Amino acid sequence: MNSFTAKDILAILIPLFGGLGLFLYGMNVMSDGIEKSAGNKMEKIIEKLSGNIFKGVLVGAIVTVIVQSSSATTVMVVGFVNAGIMNLTQAIGIIMGANIGTTVTAQLVSINLTALAPIAIALGSAIKLFSKKNKQVILGEIVLGFGMLFLGMDIMKQAMSPLKDFAGFTEMVAAIGSGTFLGTVEGFVLGFIITTLVQSSSASTGILVALALTGALPIQAAFPVLLGTNVGTCTTALISSISANRTAKRAALMHLLFNLVGTIVFIIFFSKMTVNLVVSMSDEPARQLANAHTFFNVVNTLLLLPFAGLIVKAVTKILPVTDEEKEEQMFGTKYLDERILETPTIAMGQVIKEVLHMGNLAKLSLESAIESVETNNVKAAEKTFKIEKTINMLEREISNYLIKLSNTAIDFEDRQIIDGLFSTINDIERVGDHADNIAELGMYKVDNEVTFSEKAVIEMKDMVDQVTTAFDMAMESLREGDRHKAQRVVEIEGAIDEMEKTLRKKHITRLNEGRCETNSGIIFLDMLSNLERISDHASNIALAVLDVRGE
Repeated sequence: MNSFTAKDILAILIPLFGGLGLFLYGMNVMSDGIEKSAGNKMEKIIEKLSGNIFKGVLVGAIVTVIVQSSSATTVMVVGFVNAGIMNLTQAIGIIMGANIGTTVTAQLVSINLTALAPIAIALGSAIKLFSKKNKQVILGEIVLGFGMLFLGMDIMKQAMSPLKDFAGFTEMVAAIGSGTFLGTVEGFVLGFIITTLVQSSSASTGILVALALTGALPIQAAFPVLLGTNVGTCTTALISSISANRTAKRAALMHLLFNLVGTIVFIIFFSKMTVNLVVSMSDEPARQLANAHTFFNVVNTLLLLPFAGLIVKAVTKILPVTDEEKEEQMFGTKYLDERILETPTIAMGQVIKEVLHMGNLAKLSLESAIESVETNNVKAAEKTFKIEKTINMLEREISNYLIKLSNTAIDFEDRQIIDGLFSTINDIERVGDHADNIAELGMYKVDNEVTFSEKAVIEMKDMVDQVTTAFDMAMESLREGDRHKAQRVVEIEGAIDEMEKTLRKKHITRLNEGRCETNSGIIFLDMLSNLERISDHASNIALAVLDVRGE
């Protein structure tokens, strides 16, 4: 066949895209099922990640096997770095491991299991539809996704079968597989473009495997294209990092440098050796392609692993730390990133960290406000006013994130936690408001040269100590999920209520007896009211913990 008509092209493209869609959807269903099955294990895997880059490689490979896409893992890493879960040294280990983990997909689809696809779809659907237990439903999803994945592969293979008889295609394949520099570059560019367009190295690898299964794509031509897909997959993380902080941009740039350097090294030194090796291992083009994919990524990681520190230094030189970046690290969200919503269990841990960060700022705001009253420190009051704006911003950001998190695949217990966090951030924001009120009292005290009696100072300090203890313990109970500390906060709040009533009566008596000035009396009573309200909000935070942990 020397030429294709428009009808012939449509006859290939329509089932090709349909098969690709089914392949990607099946992969998504299967990876979602595996991820749900892993549950909190995913979060624990990431938490156990240390500065040891070898552990990072292992974690990257495991996570990529679960999510079935190195692009998805790298985007996740960008999110992790953006949210402060890991640093660049840890991130590069994950990225290297992701490149190895993604080869499992190629190995899987290179095995001709098409005959099992209808059985897997029927069995998976039955398990998912008729099972009541959550674990069985998840198993059904995994089996169903597996079946759809291979059915999509078969549809793509059938769609592209006519290409092996098309002279234009065979000539292009012959040119790419000729071993010349120009042919290798053409194959590389083709692989780069395909992966950039579909935004998934697993998808582009699936297309290549499907072509190989038809016999239309020998390994000599497939390998240069495969090298292009390894660089093309970097565009996903680069695009994802546009809205992230500069540290996350460095993570995406590391991914590009790692894959690009490795690809150049392979093109120059290892292309022919790789092709000869995989041909000696198997006669099947699809298996040769999968083996070449694995060999490239494993060897590339081993070659560049000793130079990981240099790659980190290089991206830090290209994107140096700015003053604005240092400012962002102190104020604004520290742990939230929408990319992490793809893994809800980790996102839940991050949003709790952000709420605790918000609580720490509220405590800092309160301490500065108290200082402004006790020492007539205007700068301390101004610090409270500045922090209050950050707290208000955090409440909005966390609320939006919680809404998005609640729309992901989370269980009933997590939904209860989210409901509790909504009320908690509102209470923390109100603590910030009361700190702001106290700071304004501090400014009034300075402007009007108001002084407190020694007795009033002692009484005020006692109440401040009780209130800060209650708030600190409330935040600890949230961080640790500790019911006993939460219950203790409720008890302290009751004692603070009684203290506020007692101190109010004593101070009114001093006012009536003329032992206290009117201005100082007003400030003192307003201080009592604001402190008592802060203890109420601390109690509300503790009660939310008790509600969630009441099982």
